[in-house]
Amino acid sequence: MRETPLRPDIWGMEQEKSALAAALGLQCDWGADEALMESPADRLALREAAARAPEAARPAPEPAPRPARAAPVALAPTLPANTRAEALAAAAPDLAALKAAIAAFDASPLKEIATNLVFGEGITDAGLMLIGEAPGADEDRAGRPFVGASGQLLDRMFASVGLSRESNFYITNILPWRPPGNRTPTDAEVALFLPFLRRQVALIRPKRLVLVGGVAAKGLIGGKEGITRLRGRWHEVEIAGLGRIPALPTLHPAYLLRSPASKRDAWADLLLLRRTLHQASA
Repeated sequence: MRETPLRPDIWGMEQEKSALAAALGLQCDWGADEALMESPADRLALREAAARAPEAARPAPEPAPRPARAAPVALAPTLPANTRAEALAAAAPDLAALKAAIAAFDASPLKEIATNLVFGEGITDAGLMLIGEAPGADEDRAGRPFVGASGQLLDRMFASVGLSRESNFYITNILPWRPPGNRTPTDAEVALFLPFLRRQVALIRPKRLVLVGGVAAKGLIGGKEGITRLRGRWHEVEIAGLGRIPALPTLHPAYLLRSPASKRDAWADLLLLRRTLHQASA
């Protein structure tokens, strides 16, 4: 079988390809790594020509890279301090958890000024609970309620009718932190810590309350009457989960230290308490 001879035009193209390939190989051997034009490009002229070109003929600019979107941060709603106090108090299943909740509650500046949290002590199942106003300097140092001069007087007063915190009652204050200078607690401070106190009463489940001083009496009974008008008779305090609890307001022992003549009224309150407890146990 005879080979078909190549046409002259095809033979010429093959020779040209071979020459180009040889020239390219030679340039690679010399170290050429990029192709250059025979003359430099006039980029200024190209830019002016692009500016004169119709809008549709211009190449669309590449979109700028979009910044990565940050993941949304879940922010807890800012609740009023009283609302947070109510939620923390309601969530406490026992006295230890309630004390920890009060210690973690940072909505009052009293915490930053006081030395120790004064929670309460005594017999939790005795059926009688005493509630005072706020810790003083001695209570703040010791972290215990009613341990200063007024507390010692209170212990002697209740011992005279056969009662003590070691055997017959539980004692606490309406505020767990000492106000600076032993000043009287403000209405706002009482309202802020009242949910914790009410929860403390609900957990102890007393049958009767003794409200020691005007701040405790006004905070739990309400109204505008002072302690001298409230004392000497039983009132009722509403506690969630317990209903209405009898409450007896009486004079604070710190007031009695300043006004010894009023001890007779405080003695009358103690006699009323002893008589009521005796009748209940009969």
